[in-house]
Amino acid sequence: MEWRKHWERWKTNIWIDQQLKKQLEQISADEKQLEDCFYKYLEFGTGGMRGEIGPGTNRMNKFTIRRAAEGLARYIEDHGEQAKSRGVVIAFDSRYHSKEFALETALTLGAHKIQTYIFQELRPTPELSYAVRKLKAFAGVVITASHNPPEYNGFKIYGDDGGQFPPKPAKAIIEKVEQVEDELLVEAAEENEMKASRLLQVVGEEIDEAYNDELQTISVNPELIQEKGDQVSIVFTPLHGTANIPVTRVLETSGFTNVHVVKEQALPDPEFSTIKSPNPEEKAAFELAIKEGIKQDADVLIATDPDADRVGVAVKGADTHYQLLTGNQTGALLLEYLLSERKKQGFIPDNGVMLKTIVTSDIGRVIAENYGLKVMDTLTGFKFIGEKIKQFEEDGTYDFQFGYEESYGYLIGDFVRDKDAVQAALLAAEMTLWFKEQGKTLYDGLMDIYEKYGYFLEDLDSLTLKGKEGAEKIDGLLKDFRLNPPASISGKSIKIIEDYQTSERSFIKGGKKEKIELPVSNVLKYIREDGAWFCIRPSGTEPKVKFYFGVTEKNMENAEEQLLQLKMDVMAKVNQYI
Repeated sequence: MEWRKHWERWKTNIWIDQQLKKQLEQISADEKQLEDCFYKYLEFGTGGMRGEIGPGTNRMNKFTIRRAAEGLARYIEDHGEQAKSRGVVIAFDSRYHSKEFALETALTLGAHKIQTYIFQELRPTPELSYAVRKLKAFAGVVITASHNPPEYNGFKIYGDDGGQFPPKPAKAIIEKVEQVEDELLVEAAEENEMKASRLLQVVGEEIDEAYNDELQTISVNPELIQEKGDQVSIVFTPLHGTANIPVTRVLETSGFTNVHVVKEQALPDPEFSTIKSPNPEEKAAFELAIKEGIKQDADVLIATDPDADRVGVAVKGADTHYQLLTGNQTGALLLEYLLSERKKQGFIPDNGVMLKTIVTSDIGRVIAENYGLKVMDTLTGFKFIGEKIKQFEEDGTYDFQFGYEESYGYLIGDFVRDKDAVQAALLAAEMTLWFKEQGKTLYDGLMDIYEKYGYFLEDLDSLTLKGKEGAEKIDGLLKDFRLNPPASISGKSIKIIEDYQTSERSFIKGGKKEKIELPVSNVLKYIREDGAWFCIRPSGTEPKVKFYFGVTEKNMENAEEQLLQLKMDVMAKVNQYI
């Protein structure tokens, strides 16, 4: 079996990292676990790689990091000496081994005489994106596993525009990574020698200050914040991640002085010891923030994930209890506030565009079109939004106004090219103050949006299926749905099937077909005759398959009822396949 060859190669190299050797010895009698550690190389996809920390080719460790960095180095070399001299910016989050993996990346690049800039301490992913642009680097790397559990880490790569590499260049890097024959033999430079030659430079405060200055530009009512920022009470938690300093800094410099950080979660902690999951999409992550919110009578609760690219918002609901907004709801609020205020000020351009993903609520489309914006859908993954922004910047066709995805990712100012929780936290605080000035809560504002545009409700479910067996089940599920698509769901006929792998949109009645002008992706979307829809998408970074649901109704009660029924019936079909 192929995995045994990898195992033998690792265990016979006596110079291998002692910690990894010890971990290998601990699992040496467990053949199933050994196979899972070695049956493949940890997949390097279009955004990089992510996986559990541990020994083996299918785990995150210094050698799989070196393999990834070696592939990136070879790609940079192919672009010549100028690309090497422009170099790579490297950032890392609060996870186990993040700093070590960041340094291993730098040293591997250094073996190829590639200029590197590394942050002296942990920094948010969006600041890495900004730094690539600020330093005019050729590429960027951030060591993070976003909101995954503590045992995970990852390696994400960015292009010179500050966005994650889109499919074409990402494919070229993947090919370079796959050409690395033995990750244990990848050369790494000496840290002291790199620093002495200035090939490795440490960056920090100068980038922080420039980033914070740019953040000030996204406010649409900065004078209101300066005058009355102390009148809104904000509770913030970075969930043990990277956002504490940048978020509190930008709130303070903008004029928000009544900010309360959840002290138990303020400091970096790779174990995320106060929460089950460091994911602001989950209400459980807000437990301590809610306690602090009650204590402070806070107007808004804000939480960011460990690398600060996602943000969750909780507000007082109709019953005055704190309610976590969905990513779609927060996006609708931010978009309506931003565009309504820009319209008053005459700042909406004729060629303005809003970008969202195919699984993001259509309420964003309705809002943006109401203000005269063009709306474009992209595949799931913020790299596709970043790719469009770059295209518009180069050809001048559209002026980017806002981009978001349902999974709590938002971008307002395009000086960053990935979702930015620091930007979103600032605008959420400003929006809260604006509504308070009108005698309303954010919940009231959300109800106003529903009354104005319709009751759009969405939900998400997922199945985690780990290992080789799990991957095969996910592949089989998508195959079954393609071969045997449902004709109806919850008693209502399917009107349209969108298959993003074949790039084909099929209309059931009449048999008409259209080409989907998006990159190929293993995603299926089913749209009912009443506009309700569901989508099936395997995660590109986790051993999961995700299911998205959306309905539109004339009142909240019907919307909630229809959404629940849709979700139950789809998942019942899924469970039959699994």
